[in-house]
Amino acid sequence: MKFSGRICRKLHRSTAGFTLPEVIMASSILSICAAGIMGAFASGFRIVAMTQENQRATQVLIEATEIVRLYSWDQLHTPGFVPTTFTEYYDPSTHGGVTYTGAIAITSAPVDMPASYRSNINFLTVTLNWNTAGIPRQRSLTTMIAKDGVQNYVY
Repeated sequence: MKFSGRICRKLHRSTAGFTLPEVIMASSILSICAAGIMGAFASGFRIVAMTQENQRATQVLIEATEIVRLYSWDQLHTPGFVPTTFTEYYDPSTHGGVTYTGAIAITSAPVDMPASYRSNINFLTVTLNWNTAGIPRQRSLTTMIAKDGVQNYVY
């Protein structure tokens, strides 16, 4: 079978590969897409890590508050009985990960509170500090402590 020159040129063009400019454009588009996907993954991992650190900070704040809640009124007012600072770790079993440094402050009730309550109520503030990738972070929890409390079976 013999083809004419015109048909051979059409067959040759249809079976030819991509030109160099087409390959360069496709590669650059693919590279931009890949960089965007990698950036999205990195951002997602950072957000997950920060969320885990925030969750652990909340656990540490609640734990410190619950420990103080178990003290009696006299123990709370004994100088040095309640520690004013503490250190906790993201992973307490290995002391790995982020290091949380905390402070506990027990203060008197504000003067705008009725006098009949003022001597029976204190404020407890637990503050937690830590660093995430060199950025200082802080959380705090404030609650009231009543002399007679909600429960009295621990005393």
